[in-house]
Amino acid sequence: MSAVLGVILAGGQATRMGGGDKGLRVVAHARLMDHVIDRLAPQVAALAINANGDPARLAEFGLPILPDTVPDHPGPLAGVLAGLDWAAGQGARAIVTAAADTPFFPRDLVARLQAAAGPSGLALAASPDAEGTIRRHPTFGLWPVDLRADLRAALAQGLRKIVLWTDRHGAGQAVFPSDPFDPFFNVNTPEDILRAQELAGRV
Repeated sequence: MSAVLGVILAGGQATRMGGGDKGLRVVAHARLMDHVIDRLAPQVAALAINANGDPARLAEFGLPILPDTVPDHPGPLAGVLAGLDWAAGQGARAIVTAAADTPFFPRDLVARLQAAAGPSGLALAASPDAEGTIRRHPTFGLWPVDLRADLRAALAQGLRKIVLWTDRHGAGQAVFPSDPFDPFFNVNTPEDILRAQELAGRV
């Protein structure tokens, strides 16, 4: 069985943070991207970053930088496709994605996604919210390389919402506990940086 590769999705515009790369914001003496790399790298055979713009600003991470391969920044699915194209060139069968602004995701993410995969090989992470409703986290998923042509066609047809595409292919769901806090807490605002600082002392 060929390897699973990891792709960090860092292609967003970070408008609520005032622009720039959220992954370069510092929490607990390390950049968010450092936290994400620390958690994802041990779970995969190789790692890359999906990001647009000048790749030199991320060069110090020493990872391949994968720009979107479709125009107009259509969202995270474009990052998934860029990752799948890279993985195909590496001879890998699938990728697992993680968002660059989510520093405390589970250290068993990949294994749990693989165990939950539907017949298509797709799976998304999920966790209960404060009311106990299970919420999917579609930037954390297992994506088979075999579906990249289908994804490319869907993007060309204007599809942007991840779950519309994953539901079409019967994606499985890996549900992670939210106690003592939601591991998929992500940093969107300056206030979230303060919350992340607090949580960093509990992981």
